[in-house]
Amino acid sequence: MKKIRRHYDTFTIAGFTYWDGCIVLDQLKIGKELSLVLEDENKFDAYAVAIYFGEHKLGYIPRGANREISKFLEMGYNDIFEVRINRITPEAEPEGQVGIIVYIKSAIKI
Repeated sequence: MKKIRRHYDTFTIAGFTYWDGCIVLDQLKIGKELSLVLEDENKFDAYAVAIYFGEHKLGYIPRGANREISKFLEMGYNDIFEVRINRITPEAEPEGQVGIIVYIKSAIKI
């Protein structure tokens, strides 16, 4: 049996405190799909990749984990990644409240 996705990385959303996380925290559930948006003109991080829940920006892929993903997005491979919530810890500090897992989707048709 062929895999439809493969684990790429797991981390906590960086900058959750500064964006819309607290506005939508009650709507976030384990398994919910999120999206990635390259911010190639971000003045603080040349490899910035924002994480969205619908229209709500939740934060970023942590610096140091974003370099490779940003390269794929920059080259137009926007549909290669599947991003899902894998942990919600409301009682944690905001920067540790939401964990995500990034998968690489298979290009092999099953």
